[in-house]
Amino acid sequence: MSKKLVEELYAPHVKEARERLQTHPALKALLDPKVDPALVEGFLIQLNSLGVYMTEPVDGWIRRAGEATVKMGLTDVGNQLITHAKHEAGHHLMMIEDTKSLVARWNQHRTPKLDAEALLNQAPTQAMKDYRAIHEDTIVGPMPAAQVAIEYEIENLSVVFAPGLMDQAKRVLGDNIMEAMSFVKEHAEIDVGHTALNEVMLGKLLSQVPEKAEVVGKTGARALEIYLNFMADCVERAGQMLKSAAA
Repeated sequence: MSKKLVEELYAPHVKEARERLQTHPALKALLDPKVDPALVEGFLIQLNSLGVYMTEPVDGWIRRAGEATVKMGLTDVGNQLITHAKHEAGHHLMMIEDTKSLVARWNQHRTPKLDAEALLNQAPTQAMKDYRAIHEDTIVGPMPAAQVAIEYEIENLSVVFAPGLMDQAKRVLGDNIMEAMSFVKEHAEIDVGHTALNEVMLGKLLSQVPEKAEVVGKTGARALEIYLNFMADCVERAGQMLKSAAA
């Protein structure tokens, strides 16, 4: 029943955003069979170093959204969010370690030489600021339970995009690149289960407040669009790294 509700009431609102994952020029360039290996390596460096800003607050966002959801009377969904928050704590630490490993690898065979700390302290892009804002706005807004939709879309992204990214990275950079992709690898694996759980939560939410399907769906779509913009920023920054190397 929950799956049917998600397909009927929710999915139409996220269809366009999900399609962009297949058509976005930056992501198509990243997965192109003729890609410059340095672009993929640079992308991974940017994804992890910039991603810390977006990943560190995640457990707090989910917990606070859960607490606000309980307060509005949607106790089951709220408590499930609070429980889920505990699973997300500390994931940014993997991104920090992966950044350091990827930078060390880059510095062995590419120029210009990179500084991991400088990369980790880059100013946030607009997409990164937008990502923080959509969480904060959802938590204090009229439908904090829409956090479930954000989780559903972003964790599903790990399921549908990460395997192709890992295959591309291994193909152009060698199998040992996986030693520096702990965050991507772990999320590709665990987010299969998280996505299934999110779908159940979303179905439960829609069964209780079907009239909120549009706002929930639009929240999920917006979060996914922002994350795609962030990944495009990472591709753009990787391209700048290549230009610096060629100069």
